[in-house]
Amino acid sequence: MKRFFVTGIGTNVGKTVVAAILTEALEADYWKPIQAGDLDNSDSIEIKRLISNKKTKIYPETYRLSNPLSPHAAAKYDSIEIDINKITIPITDNHLIIEGAGGLMVPLNEEKLMIDLIQQLKVEVILVSKHYLGSINHTLLSIEILKSRNIPIRGIIFNGNENQDTEQIILKYSSIQFLGRINPHTQIDRKEILNYKNTFVFED
Repeated sequence: MKRFFVTGIGTNVGKTVVAAILTEALEADYWKPIQAGDLDNSDSIEIKRLISNKKTKIYPETYRLSNPLSPHAAAKYDSIEIDINKITIPITDNHLIIEGAGGLMVPLNEEKLMIDLIQQLKVEVILVSKHYLGSINHTLLSIEILKSRNIPIRGIIFNGNENQDTEQIILKYSSIQFLGRINPHTQIDRKEILNYKNTFVFED
């Protein structure tokens, strides 16, 4: 069974949309270990809204934090401390899509970062990169830190209109697989997710 951890080069780069597409394409289960803020419209709720298949099971978050802040800061506001040893992968016979919060170097507590959690879970990473000034640097740095930890990277998904100069240089220097792209949308719904269902290509 496939287990993919969807992370991004930063916040608001399209992780949840990518996670929805992957969940729909694989009819996978979905799990977001840490939700910080917007609990009444969480990413888990958004995934439920966007997928069409009846097979997917959405697992509850291990930590639900009230404020839309870095997890370590949000946890302090709620007078708790995130313990990554309490974050364990749900038991399932299905594929599983795991969505992170923020980027790789987001702190979870005074000692651990998001990348430490990924390493502990022992899953492959799918990296989401959004085009903006500085995204080449942020993308290559994210890939470099994953490689330095020997964390397997299944590939990269670009968010935004095609930018050949940016994408070619990232793929050249990183040597990771291009999986696909999501285009700009004013809004996204189940129909759009289904349209993307077979567009991401995985080469084993």
